[in-house]
Amino acid sequence: MDTVALAVTDGMLHFELSVAYEIFGSAPDAVTTPWYRLSVCGPSPVRVGRFLLEPDHGLDRLRYADTVIVPGWADVDVDPPADLVDAVRSAHEAGARVASLCTGAFVLAAAGLLDGRRATTHWAHTDLLTDRHPRVSVDPDVLYVDNGSVLTSAGKAAALDLCLHLVRLDHGSSIANTVARRLVVPPHRDGGQAQFVTTPLPARTDHPLAALFPWVLERLDHPLSVEDLARQARMSSRNLGRHFRSVAGTTPLRWLLTQRIRRAQELLETTDDTVDAIASATGMGTAATLRRHFNRAVGVPPDSYRRTFRSPAGRP
Repeated sequence: MDTVALAVTDGMLHFELSVAYEIFGSAPDAVTTPWYRLSVCGPSPVRVGRFLLEPDHGLDRLRYADTVIVPGWADVDVDPPADLVDAVRSAHEAGARVASLCTGAFVLAAAGLLDGRRATTHWAHTDLLTDRHPRVSVDPDVLYVDNGSVLTSAGKAAALDLCLHLVRLDHGSSIANTVARRLVVPPHRDGGQAQFVTTPLPARTDHPLAALFPWVLERLDHPLSVEDLARQARMSSRNLGRHFRSVAGTTPLRWLLTQRIRRAQELLETTDDTVDAIASATGMGTAATLRRHFNRAVGVPPDSYRRTFRSPAGRP
């Protein structure tokens, strides 16, 4: 995988493009093995945010690269340019490994490279990617997905994770760690982008369940059941489930668990409470139960989450 080509066109995100250029463009001083030969391919010139970029080659040169990197696509409501989509598809058909960073996944999906494959993108756009490309199995909880010849990353900083993963595949963990050390980032992050996703309440105020949501949030320390929620909403458990799916997109128990996890995240970020105390305050009962559900939902244990997100300003 010696040659790496950045596929650029108007409307790319400059952060993801810069990440790829920084990692693949020059080898760290301690690395003596041959490094990548990087080129920037696109129409000339290219407007990237407020920057004007002069590519080295046209998009037709993508098909000669070993690895093609597609940076984030700024406006996901607009279809990516046909010449970019065609060039990325042709590169993959010619044998290139193709990786997208953040919303670059929309380019790969438009090229048909994600059909029947698991993929990810920035958590704020995973629903849109699913709706627009139903043949893609979108995973909103991971930092990146490696399908061998096709790879996708989640949002922003996850571009670093995927690029370091590619270096690790090509040059081994030791050199990937050296690159990460130069960038002052961890060589591998635990968990997934679920750590960074906010969980807002359903916004509709005219829904039959509108009064139920705040009632539940005030009682997260109670062992609530579906029957308790149905009784409070004055409807059957079956009707409750139907309304929940329509407004919240999930089941009552799953929504309730999500709110308990979200409350646990807030307490881990803003208090010094023990995990046992937080388990009690969120209705989890025991620290073991909290750890099991938290790790499954967020991707890391509560203690690791607290170390990452603890705010000194939030201390009581």
